[in-house]
Amino acid sequence: MYTSPTTHLADKYLRSKKLKFLENIASHNPQSDYAELVEDEYGNQRQRIKTIPATSSNSGSYGYSRIPFVNSIKSMPIRYKTAFLSSLGFLISFGIRCNMGVSVVAMTHNETEKLSNGTVRLIKLAQFDWTPGIIGIVDSSFFWGYLVTQVPGGYLAAKFPANHVFGFALGISSFLNLFIPFAAKIHYGFVMILRILQGLVEGVTYPAAHGIWRWWAPPLERSTLATISFTGSYAGAVLGIPLSAHGIWRWWAPPLERSTLATISFTGSYAGAVLGIPLSGILTEYLNWQIAFYFYGIIGIIWSIYWWHFSYERPAIHPKISESERVYIEESIGESSSIANKTWVKPPWRSFFTSMPVWAIIVANFCRSWSFYLLINSQAEYFREALDYNVGKDPFLAALPHLTMSCIVPFAGKLADYLRANYLSTTIVRKIMNCGGFGMEAVFLLLVAYAKNPRLAIGALTIAVGFSGFAISGFNVNHLDIAPRYASILMGISNGVGTLAGMLCPVAVEFLTKQGKRDEWAHVFLIASLIHFGGVIFYGMFASGEKQIWAEPPPQPPSTTNNDTSPWALNETNKRNDNDRFPSYGSTVTDNTGGIYQSNDPFSGMANGIYTNIPGKYNEQTTTIPLTVENPMYRNYR
Repeated sequence: MYTSPTTHLADKYLRSKKLKFLENIASHNPQSDYAELVEDEYGNQRQRIKTIPATSSNSGSYGYSRIPFVNSIKSMPIRYKTAFLSSLGFLISFGIRCNMGVSVVAMTHNETEKLSNGTVRLIKLAQFDWTPGIIGIVDSSFFWGYLVTQVPGGYLAAKFPANHVFGFALGISSFLNLFIPFAAKIHYGFVMILRILQGLVEGVTYPAAHGIWRWWAPPLERSTLATISFTGSYAGAVLGIPLSAHGIWRWWAPPLERSTLATISFTGSYAGAVLGIPLSGILTEYLNWQIAFYFYGIIGIIWSIYWWHFSYERPAIHPKISESERVYIEESIGESSSIANKTWVKPPWRSFFTSMPVWAIIVANFCRSWSFYLLINSQAEYFREALDYNVGKDPFLAALPHLTMSCIVPFAGKLADYLRANYLSTTIVRKIMNCGGFGMEAVFLLLVAYAKNPRLAIGALTIAVGFSGFAISGFNVNHLDIAPRYASILMGISNGVGTLAGMLCPVAVEFLTKQGKRDEWAHVFLIASLIHFGGVIFYGMFASGEKQIWAEPPPQPPSTTNNDTSPWALNETNKRNDNDRFPSYGSTVTDNTGGIYQSNDPFSGMANGIYTNIPGKYNEQTTTIPLTVENPMYRNYR
């Protein structure tokens, strides 16, 4: 068809004005469209619209600050921001767990003062007349609920967005924490109910964290990111005692970063232990026992609100992630096309319980949990009975072992990822980190068993717990290696067995230390040492860092038959085939006769203002929307 030069120039002018319009809109919108020139099979040039997500930290949308620290946070990759924020969540979680253990002393004991003449003056009567049996039941009731939801928590994190499960659990637990002081004034039974409910909701946190890192942790950053996250729980215990007295990473962890990201995340677990005990003690000592519950409740609710605003299930739907980071995560995981399909697949339960690598993780979790809960529950009692030393005089010294672990865990995660990237296989790295950490912990627990002065005991405990931090980059990240799709479920199973260790350990300690003698406590730490030596042998024999054959469902054969032979169905099939071969970024246009067709020209529907700009997808429903509307692919998928 003949086109006059005047018409051609006018058309060229209009198109240039439209491109300037697009550029102007794009400069003011964090997520917008840009036009590119393409040629069709006849050599004709057309503009094609492509919608791109907003870039993240290094884009101009964040603005520049004169404070270097603020700029470093803004420029941090989204996956690391997620790791540190989840670490803070674990810190709060373990601080909540420390509340009751520390505050119950002030709640149930008289406050006295020893005078210079040797007499004791009563300052304040105990507010609650709870027997030691009641105190034990109230303190352990948390684990009744916690044990129940380990495996269901993994199921929920695999079936629903793991970031939602994680944030919901901590938000509800923090909210319940606010009501414990009121419940205690009514009856201890109501406190038990609240603690059981807290255990039920917090039981899903570890499985959900692994669900997060399935999608967010690159393979060479798994150890680092996961351990940073979990370390917060140990720091929470460190602060919580003085103050009061897996899901996410399946999407976000590239395989070579899983150790890094996972350790960052899980560092919150250990930091929670480090901070929670002293912090709860300080609040109780200088204010009152109720403040510790209110403090962690309010902080937890604030964190939960921000987490829901910031976190997304997968990199593909995060509106502020840079394109380079998203591509890096998805391509390094190598599962972006398969695991992005949200179709629910029944977990291979039989394969779980017949797999020796899974059992290696379970046994390792039991061993680590035994020593962790031994120190959390009985450390102060050990120093008082065996060494005649009151750790209450220096609570931060008592928290030193967990503080050391909080520092070593992220370092070990970075080391594990470095070894995987440059020298060793995943299996060898996991075995070195886990067996080396457990082995050295077992050796120094033997020193604790036969120590005769507090300084030697604290020093040996600090070194022992510090070495166990290396094991976190072994068994605690191993779920993501052997079965990333089911990492949250496997974490629920192994952490459930670990919770059993937390329930059995106090019973064993009470049975072995009836007289409170030093020799009896020596047996306690001797058993803990032998348990870790057993963990070294079992994990060294059966652990693996390779993806298991049952870790992915068998591929479904494509359907080769189509019973619908109507013209519309055949046309749809042809369009889908064409779209697979030649992705189109055009518009769905309604012509004057009411017909609907797909055009590669993004401006073909602008005459009547009816078009739909859907990148890479055909849309048969014509909708009137602004050209710079938020990408529908990213909307409502928080």
